[in-house]
Amino acid sequence: MKTRHLFQFLVLLINLSAKVFAISLESISADVVLKNVDRSIDISSQIAKISHKITLENVGKKEVSSFLFAIDKLFEEKVAFLGGQPGSNLKVYRVKNQEHPDKQFWRIDLKEPLQQGKTTLVEIELVLSNALTAYPTKITQKEKQLVRFSGNHYLYSPYQVSKQTTTVNIGTRNVESYSKLSPVSQSDSVFNYGPYTQISPFSEDRMSIHYENNSPFLSVTSLVRTIEVSHWGNIAIEETIDLLHTGAQLKGPFSRYEYQREVQSGVSSVKAFKTILPAAASNVYYRDEIGNISTSHMRIMSDSVELDLRPRFPLFGGWKAHYILGYNVPSYEYLYNSGDYYKLKMRIVDHVFDDMIIDEAVTKIILPEGSDKITLTTPYPIERLPDSFHYTYLDTKGKPVVSIKLKNLVEHHIQDFEINYVFPRLLMFQEPILVATALYLLFLLVVVYVRLDFSITKDEQKENRMKISVLCDKVLEYHDKRAVTYTAFESCLAKLKQTKDVNSFMAATKIVNQDYKNECNHINELALKMKSDAPEMADKVMDLQKMDKCLREVYTYQQSLYVDRMVPGKISRGQFTDAENNLNKRKEDSIDKINAIIRSLH
Repeated sequence: MKTRHLFQFLVLLINLSAKVFAISLESISADVVLKNVDRSIDISSQIAKISHKITLENVGKKEVSSFLFAIDKLFEEKVAFLGGQPGSNLKVYRVKNQEHPDKQFWRIDLKEPLQQGKTTLVEIELVLSNALTAYPTKITQKEKQLVRFSGNHYLYSPYQVSKQTTTVNIGTRNVESYSKLSPVSQSDSVFNYGPYTQISPFSEDRMSIHYENNSPFLSVTSLVRTIEVSHWGNIAIEETIDLLHTGAQLKGPFSRYEYQREVQSGVSSVKAFKTILPAAASNVYYRDEIGNISTSHMRIMSDSVELDLRPRFPLFGGWKAHYILGYNVPSYEYLYNSGDYYKLKMRIVDHVFDDMIIDEAVTKIILPEGSDKITLTTPYPIERLPDSFHYTYLDTKGKPVVSIKLKNLVEHHIQDFEINYVFPRLLMFQEPILVATALYLLFLLVVVYVRLDFSITKDEQKENRMKISVLCDKVLEYHDKRAVTYTAFESCLAKLKQTKDVNSFMAATKIVNQDYKNECNHINELALKMKSDAPEMADKVMDLQKMDKCLREVYTYQQSLYVDRMVPGKISRGQFTDAENNLNKRKEDSIDKINAIIRSLH
């Protein structure tokens, strides 16, 4: 009996598999002709966005309800998104073709069947990740980044194309080379290919464009997004993100001095990027292994919260960064219920930065303890990982965790998932009871504690070291702010050298000088506080002030050189160059001595 049931089950499984396989096979209809194809390729950022406006024509005798869209072999592993324009609700399915098993196809359903002799317009958007390659692969700090895009002059389609035009926007006029399949023309940052007529199915002719692209080439190599749901009115969200600059790698040493001084130094590096959070986000934090990263700004907009995140160091090609971003949102905006039945509707991923690429993301949804009958609905296919449990305070059997894994994500994947589950309301009283019990035990321990004598000797030496360490950190903080005033002063001198406008220079440096004076006063006050508890550290701080005074005198001499001699024309070009080189050498000597003192304060 058991053998018969097993045999019947296997037969049923084979039949179902055969049906699914049959459904996934699609044939290429000879009744479909692409009357006109207008293709727009945008490669001005790190991703390639290809928009298609395809005019279909039914030249057969039967109505057509769908057609196939093929992917060039060059892009098969780089397709991040394929679908319609936002709001179009275009239905797209991955399918196979028996005649071309080695090619990738998508079936696109038409809104209405296309009758004989009729035409219809379909708009398709294709997003490619990692389609641009840096060439050369390594550049110095002062060099600009050049990238190369390889594609197809023709639409790679299984159908005959009557007419096709292609526009390519590269976002710059600086072009090294480009393929020239006539007719082709260039206008500023846009290339126009075509029109080409009577293109055979699966036609290929390689397009290649080599151009300058200094936009941020950032990829999220790993993203772990944790959403913890609480029925007490709050949803906590935390993201652990690993970033990689995928552009041309940095060749040679990195100079912080040149990076801050010269505008064209490190033009392809990433200093900061913008993250967009929900409008209800609050208690936002941004940190890494060292601690909180304070170099960030938050702006509350009408429909979102914008975060300008600045890593601790600029990112060049091949450099990595790791950080944690967290915030809270009210649960009433995302959690709905009817009795014991609940529905959570939130984004699978958030907007990390503009034109983002996420290589791999894991989203974990932590539901309240006692949740049961959990069902997950996603807007696109995902890989669901095995469910697990998460344990925190006041938990007895753990909170259920639903985990999903996704790869090769772009901004089009910022869509909502839905989780339905059942949570008995009586379990809401579990935590208050546990809290009351814990408080009772705590008060009992306090009663016992106050009746016992625990004499602990106060470690004054350790407290003194901690106090000095805090003062040293504040000294370094004020010194960093003072260094910023030097950078601003350098900018003013550079502008004076160009415009020779002394009045504007004096007005601009007035604020800079005041900021410099304030930071010096702060450091002097900290030195006085150190003098009684740590005279050695106080002497180092005073040495720092002396060396900074020497550096300030060099800048004063440079200002006099510009204002009193260069602007009135009282000095020759050669004398001016020698004097300026001498001052720069004195600056570098002073900065080296200051850095040596700073290292001793750590």
